[in-house]
Amino acid sequence: MENAAEILSAPVPSVLKSVFGFDDFRPGQEEIVNAILDDRDVLAIMPTGAGKSLCYQLPAIVAGGLTVVVSPLIALMENQVAQLRSVGAPVGVIHSGRERSESIADWRAAEAGEISLLYMSPERLMTPRMLTALGGLNIRCIVVDEAHCVSQWGHDFRPDYLALVELRNHFPGIQIAAFTATADARTREEIVSRLLAPDAQTFLHDLDRPNIDIAIEQKPSGKAGSLDRLALLMDDYRGEQGIIYALSRKNTEEIADDLSRRGFRVAPYHAGLDPATRNERLNAFLTEPDLTIVATVAFGMGIDKPDIRFVFHHDIPASIEGYYQEIGRAGRDGAPARTVMLYSGGDVGRRVRLISRNDDSGNATRAELRRLDELVTLCEQASCRRQALLAHFGQEAPPCGSCDNCREPPTLVDASADAKLVLDAIVASGSMFGPAHIVDILRGADTEKIRARNHDALSAHGAGAHRPATEWRHLIRQMSADKLLLADASYGGLQPGPNANAFLSGETEYAMRKPPAPKTKSRDRKAHASKSPIAPEDQNLLNALKQQRLALARERNVPAFVIFSDRTLIDMAARKPQTREEFGSVFGVGAAKTEAFSDIFTALIREKTG
Repeated sequence: MENAAEILSAPVPSVLKSVFGFDDFRPGQEEIVNAILDDRDVLAIMPTGAGKSLCYQLPAIVAGGLTVVVSPLIALMENQVAQLRSVGAPVGVIHSGRERSESIADWRAAEAGEISLLYMSPERLMTPRMLTALGGLNIRCIVVDEAHCVSQWGHDFRPDYLALVELRNHFPGIQIAAFTATADARTREEIVSRLLAPDAQTFLHDLDRPNIDIAIEQKPSGKAGSLDRLALLMDDYRGEQGIIYALSRKNTEEIADDLSRRGFRVAPYHAGLDPATRNERLNAFLTEPDLTIVATVAFGMGIDKPDIRFVFHHDIPASIEGYYQEIGRAGRDGAPARTVMLYSGGDVGRRVRLISRNDDSGNATRAELRRLDELVTLCEQASCRRQALLAHFGQEAPPCGSCDNCREPPTLVDASADAKLVLDAIVASGSMFGPAHIVDILRGADTEKIRARNHDALSAHGAGAHRPATEWRHLIRQMSADKLLLADASYGGLQPGPNANAFLSGETEYAMRKPPAPKTKSRDRKAHASKSPIAPEDQNLLNALKQQRLALARERNVPAFVIFSDRTLIDMAARKPQTREEFGSVFGVGAAKTEAFSDIFTALIREKTG
């Protein structure tokens, strides 16, 4: 294995192969690496799985000096540090979850110039004592990972990140590079203005992930209905791994319990679990081949697990940015992956109430409601989902032909008369009631609430008896998405939206999507499957390599992907290396891993291939 001095003196292509094990850059990586090596401030927007971490890790190793990497989650830092150490890269980490002696050892290594990368949490970095101490080191670059967290208008604002705006004052002239997987135009502008030099170079990578199958469905009525739908979706993926996202800790527990009773191997994961349990479940997810995690939103950030075959949302996420980042955790190996979001008007109402409770000034509430509204529009639209998602991030694309709306275009029916009935019921009742009460008025319900307010005397009372309540709720959701209706942020009352006047004046008509029939069976996976990445005759060898990887991961107490990625094992099974030199030519195998693992895996390959 090369020592640190040898690594630091090597050219970029040599380090790319000898340390990281890659013969070539992925699309878009090389230009970012070169910009950082040219000492330019950089903002890089790259989709999950595009290899953004290498874009700052490689320049740090090649250029010398110290690169400080700011990261929001301990799990994210630990995973990246474990991977870097496994390839022999000189790296350290400081955060609140480590033993003090370990952090001191890494700090002393940084002082001595023995490491090139020092990962830190923002709250540790921005203390006066740490800032003063860092001022005495040979810092070449500061990297802000998950940089969207610095934006107050972004989907994942973190107050600890806001303090990072002072980095420029504390370290004048030091290069800053910011990376994120999702940021709309406004968030990108804010990242640059808060963190970077005015002439910073922005790289907007192709965000499309064509191997991900995208679908959004109306959630079946009742808790049992949504759980049945999840189980039906899971049936196609027995023995494989995925993530199910839910809105609350309670939901994760209930979903995991239900699916476990149905014979699926699942476990909940959320912040309410004790650290030991969270760590145990995370390690199980990373090292075992068939465990599905039911989690709240943060799970999966920064986890380099390539073979997640599905991401299902039991509840609507908070924003398009959050949604795209979460589904981007599927299919990072390039193989087909499936994503399905279940949503309902009730979910949207719960999101609105949560947003309203968490605001101090009103500005944050308006920004979060705007992002939620954008996602609701995506859920209700009849056109291509992928095209709309990419357009949100400023990327033009034709209809994909493979999302649910492209595969089965929704049927549009004229609903002008019924839309006017909805608006009439809302205005006549004072523009202060939510969808449930408006539907009761339209259906002619005899409830205490209706009688107490004399709403049974309204002309709209009973005028909508020709539609079932489910169809009225469906129409109200679509009218909200099309800006004919607005919901009050504090209590959810409906009122006419900005497009209502033009509609009521006769300038426009209104067509709604015909309510979809409930899904009673899963799609045939053959419809969106692709050729297996491994030849049939090599499948048994690949299984044996995976078992060996798992054993080594457990022995070293690290995630399996730290040993080797699935892509590396697939290439290994295809090449069948017999010598150390041949082993070093496998994808993702550098000098450190050749030294550590070549004898073990070549012996296994000889045993299995005779």
